[in-house]
Amino acid sequence: MSTTSLAFLASYGLSMLGNAVAAVVLPLIVLHSTGDATDAGILAAATAVPAVLAGLFMGGVIDRVHRRSASIATDLVSAAAIAALPIVDLVTDLTLGWFVLLGIVGSFGDVPGLTAREALLPQVARHAGVGVDRLVAQRELVGAVVLLAGPAAAAGLVVLLDGSGALWVTAATSFAAAMLTLLLPRRVGALDADATPVGSSPRAAVAHLREGWSLLFRRSPFLLSTTLVSLLLAVVLTAIQGLILPVHFIRLGQEGRLGMVLSALALGLLLGAGLYAAIGDHLTRRRWFAAGMVGSVGGVALVSALPATAPMLAGAVTLGVSIGVVGTVTGVLMTERIPDHLRGRVTGTQNAVMTAAPSLGVLGAAVMVERVSLGTAGAVVAGVWALTAALALVAPPLRDLEPAPTDAPGR
Repeated sequence: MSTTSLAFLASYGLSMLGNAVAAVVLPLIVLHSTGDATDAGILAAATAVPAVLAGLFMGGVIDRVHRRSASIATDLVSAAAIAALPIVDLVTDLTLGWFVLLGIVGSFGDVPGLTAREALLPQVARHAGVGVDRLVAQRELVGAVVLLAGPAAAAGLVVLLDGSGALWVTAATSFAAAMLTLLLPRRVGALDADATPVGSSPRAAVAHLREGWSLLFRRSPFLLSTTLVSLLLAVVLTAIQGLILPVHFIRLGQEGRLGMVLSALALGLLLGAGLYAAIGDHLTRRRWFAAGMVGSVGGVALVSALPATAPMLAGAVTLGVSIGVVGTVTGVLMTERIPDHLRGRVTGTQNAVMTAAPSLGVLGAAVMVERVSLGTAGAVVAGVWALTAALALVAPPLRDLEPAPTDAPGR
């Protein structure tokens, strides 16, 4: 593996690890500092909106600046926002207002940082001399490892260190991610010399953003189809992970088994991404995609039926493997088929939508559990995903998934 791709993957992993740890540690610190459980919900809601807006509008900025520099800057913003919390705690009381203010600042680093790193990927692949398929699979593999290890790392930090100490470690991971990105050659991330210059007026900036949104929502049936599939998958997964499974295990008085199931899901993601990285070129992308979608239907159905622990673990692994494969295939295709000069705007919009999706899944499942029953909620979630998978398998834009030129926006 080349130094360039290694630095890129390590930076991606550290940035994700920081976000994963913060997602666990911050609510605990809020509860410890304010003593009010509703404050954790207020913090999540208050930071979700700016995160979505940052994803929507900062993608246009990333398409106008050096992407390596943008990735470094966003990681530094994330590090500074987290590091400011223990500093404030040393000086004054760490109230909810401080959490919200610094959470909003951090939102301008998190989603835009993910967008900047995705925009860098094709150039990293070219410079490192590796195929986009392999680099995307390796990235998904790193993401799966972080998903598996992140909660455990957060729990360990909470036990070993107080809240401030855990936040310093979290900030350090984002800072280290920025330093690793700095190791990439300067020419990686440079804008195309032939790119059309963009005016500085508000009207020019809006037109600049509209061009990317037009590709995603009007001109490319493929990108719209894959975005919708990814969105619905995110809604289904968060409904299962964020509400259906927790409620099920709490009612059984077996809260500890929730971690086992989520770990099995993460292990499946790791296996799925690793499988594609190892033998991805042995089958066509269409076959990988079809196998992943069919397997995911089975996995969702089994987990949502809330069976005994052993079959639920099997279902979680099956689901993880399947969505690991689907995520890698669609990630490769979107990397290939988004024109480079629009990459920040398109991926920024996709990331913004994915940021808002979890709340929809949890809210919908909560309403069904309260108004009907837990079993019905699981059945509806499984039905929604089965219908989504069936439509995806017959949708014309998702039939031809083999390599295509990046300048074919209408595919």
